[in-house]
Amino acid sequence: MGEGEDEVAVQLEYTPTWVVAAVCSVMVAISLVAERLLHRLGKYLKKNNQNSLFRALQKVKEELMLLGFISLLLTVFEEDIGRICIPKHLTERFLPCTKEDGKREKVTGHFQNFVYVGIFGSKRRLLDESTGKHHCKPGTVQALSVEALHQLHIFIFFLGIVHVVCCLLTMILGGLRIHQWKQWEDSIAKDNYDTHKVLRHKVTHVRQHTFIKEHFVGFGKDSGPCSWLRSFIKQFYLSVTKSDYVTLRLGFIMTHCRGNPKFNFYKYMISALEADFKKVVGINWFLWIFVVIFLLLNVDDWHAYFWIAFIPLLLLLAVGAKLEHVIIQLAHDVAEKHTAIEGELVVRPSDDHFWLHRPRMVLYLIQFILFQNAFEMACFFWILTIYGWNSCVMGQARFIIPRLVIGVIVQIVCSYSTLPLYAIVTQMGSRFKKVIFDEHIREGLVGWAQKIKKRKELEAANGRVGSTETGDKSSMGIQLQKMEDRESRMEEGITETNGSNPPET
Repeated sequence: MGEGEDEVAVQLEYTPTWVVAAVCSVMVAISLVAERLLHRLGKYLKKNNQNSLFRALQKVKEELMLLGFISLLLTVFEEDIGRICIPKHLTERFLPCTKEDGKREKVTGHFQNFVYVGIFGSKRRLLDESTGKHHCKPGTVQALSVEALHQLHIFIFFLGIVHVVCCLLTMILGGLRIHQWKQWEDSIAKDNYDTHKVLRHKVTHVRQHTFIKEHFVGFGKDSGPCSWLRSFIKQFYLSVTKSDYVTLRLGFIMTHCRGNPKFNFYKYMISALEADFKKVVGINWFLWIFVVIFLLLNVDDWHAYFWIAFIPLLLLLAVGAKLEHVIIQLAHDVAEKHTAIEGELVVRPSDDHFWLHRPRMVLYLIQFILFQNAFEMACFFWILTIYGWNSCVMGQARFIIPRLVIGVIVQIVCSYSTLPLYAIVTQMGSRFKKVIFDEHIREGLVGWAQKIKKRKELEAANGRVGSTETGDKSSMGIQLQKMEDRESRMEEGITETNGSNPPET
């Protein structure tokens, strides 16, 4: 009788209404607080004209909605999934733990129940699991139990939260490192640096230039072992020096906006990085494929998660070495062609220095590195929360501790070295990121149109409409035509080196 009463008590129709109302109130309150915080953060970013970060925040909301929708599907179809039965012999292979390990549930069962009650508010999983077995014929078993579905809910929750946190930490720590470069940009502006004057009245001996002395490793092919070894080592200390910043800045300006020598390269670089953050924080479809593959490889005695932890580390070191090698290639291009040049040393940006001639490929690699590292950390916290430190799923300490150390190293190196290198070196491609310029053009055109509208209203009030209206219309048409021509040229990859200047930032 007691067991029957316990079984009926968990049904909603036999649950006290105050319990249902209290649980719903808590869940709704937490959801509303989180939604309001994100909303206020979005308003703050819009108020401070941080449009790129605002779009990144919208991307975070989309990813959270996707994770919530996946969890909702698992909840709605949990009974249908529980009815799927497979032959018993198929469940005896590819197991995270061997079936002889019966201590796991006894050791961690109370803590696991605490997590379930705290998150989902009930222990209905145990009843559903026991009753679900009757759906299967003799010789078959459930493919996925309700208990496993609930554990999968928690894993998705951990993966989404840890991924967003890792991306935010990378941007914050990397932003602090990049912020140190602002004093270099301010010193250039403070000295009233005139590019044309420097280029006309200065003769530079190439080998004596600081940028060349730091990066030129001798004659011959710049892809030799010495240059790659130097690139690999340099990414760990002073990855970007002042001479690097000044030289790369001048090369960008002379290639893409020669008519505006006082262009604020630092502000443009930060805006471009913020725009790319929207891409980094997203979880693309191919990343979900890797999640499925990694879950498939979590087999007992394979220690797959230990070996997978080296993937983001090796990729990160390769990306950092490549970005440093691009700087060395730029130095070699100048040093091997000139002994002395008139004016300041100017490097020539080109897509040929990057993998597959695509600077944006580095962004996809950084996105994968951060996601894979977040996946590793999320798996650790998920296993620790659900199963405990001494569970067979967690594995041995000699495999756990190196995974944690590698995760911390990847996070630190990516934040303080790789991300700053990416921010400046990827500007050395053949094209600039036109979305930043388009934004300023649209904002300037909107402001200009509003001024025209106000002036027309004043003229109409004073009875002076006549010829000024025609002039305003023709002027607006000319400006719109210029903007369309500029956008078409940028889409074709044509950078403006003469004529009209890019907007001053």
